[in-house]
Amino acid sequence: MGLKPLREHVFVLTDSTRVVGKISERYIILPQGEEHTPVILGKEGDQAVLGAVTLKMLRLVLDPFKRELKLMRITSV
Repeated sequence: MGLKPLREHVFVLTDSTRVVGKISERYIILPQGEEHTPVILGKEGDQAVLGAVTLKMLRLVLDPFKRELKLMRITSV
């Protein structure tokens, strides 16, 4: 993708391991919408994932049973 690191951040993994990750930013376009979002730059062999920040910005939620992304239901009070 040609992204350049802009800053670093310490992340705590589920096993309590601390790792330093490099962060960039990207404008993304998906059928659900367009957004500017942070991107954690992985290392060779890391799996690409769509993070919680990006999902929330695009108003998407994961259906854990069907393993599908769905539009968030927004209701007004």
